[in-house]
Amino acid sequence: MPSRRQVLVTGAASAVIIGGGLFAYDIFSPSMAEAIEPWNAAAEGFGDTRLDILAYAILAPNPHNKQPWMIELIDDDAMRITADLSRMLPETDPPCRQIIIGFGAFLEQLRMAAAEKGYRAEIMPFPEGEPQPVLDARPIADVRLIAEPGIAKDPLFELALERRTNREHYDPSPVEDRQFSLMRDTLPEGVAMGWANEPGAVDALKQIATDAWMIEYETPRTLQESIDVMRIGAAEATANPDGIIMDGPMMEAASNLGIVTREKLADPNSYAFSEGISMYTALIDASPSMVWLTTPDNSRTTQLTTGAAWLRIQLAATRAGLAMQPLSQVLQEFPEMAEQYARIHDHLGIEAPSRVQGLFRIGVAPAIPPSPRWPLTSRIVDA
Repeated sequence: MPSRRQVLVTGAASAVIIGGGLFAYDIFSPSMAEAIEPWNAAAEGFGDTRLDILAYAILAPNPHNKQPWMIELIDDDAMRITADLSRMLPETDPPCRQIIIGFGAFLEQLRMAAAEKGYRAEIMPFPEGEPQPVLDARPIADVRLIAEPGIAKDPLFELALERRTNREHYDPSPVEDRQFSLMRDTLPEGVAMGWANEPGAVDALKQIATDAWMIEYETPRTLQESIDVMRIGAAEATANPDGIIMDGPMMEAASNLGIVTREKLADPNSYAFSEGISMYTALIDASPSMVWLTTPDNSRTTQLTTGAAWLRIQLAATRAGLAMQPLSQVLQEFPEMAEQYARIHDHLGIEAPSRVQGLFRIGVAPAIPPSPRWPLTSRIVDA
């Protein structure tokens, strides 16, 4: 079952390679149980209000599953959220836009979890100013929990443990306008949503997405950025439950045999490299519909709001039985992508200062397990 970063294995095992890095998406293996334990921990709770809320926040979607959040607990009712600057993506996300969008998803899931517990999360974004041109040590947000027994619970929260970023092949049936409208109704103020479900419109976007992905894949330093965060086999994934996970019996065999190594995956003359091109092209082609998010500006605060929107439409899609996957390459801001970046904006009729903040494939897909997460306690830091 091809996915964005699956692994080609020859001889004793077989799977597929996918570009922009590798991803074997078989984490049903019992050996991965520890890596996905934070999903169970959120369901069970810690018996402490802040920890119970944060246990859900760390499950939010984020670029390359880098999980860059650090959490400082303050007094009995507050917390400060900062970025682990060692977890950035400087080659594919130089201005840290995508990383901040991930923080927006984190804060939105925190807000929803707080409401579920009877608290209003008072969130102050960038209390010491918006970091420019890249993230720095200044906080992403300060959060205070205020007891509010009558606070309205968010109906999307019940999908939090079911949400997945699904990199499988999708069923060819397009998503209906009615379903897209219901997703759009969940958006926060300041973010707009567009979609395509007619073959011609979808094909045009798939071509743009494919061309952009090829640039990321064939640019050595951007490909290497993905390879550097690969976790090859269950032992690596358990030791470092983040980044691009390559696991499963076939992957273990391929790794042990030396068929899959970081060096071979980076070699443009290898069979694995060339096979990745055909496999990821097929993956994008198996996308029946597309959806995108736009904003009127590109401030850091707007990027946080975009993250909230990403989480909310993905939860709404989950409720509708739909799968989603970001096709983020075309919106990356490294020099080689500039032409494609301009192309997607021109194609969608988005003019500066407005901008496209996210492009996603969407449809019906096979169920998948959750992605690994670091334990909550590993993300909490001392003042």
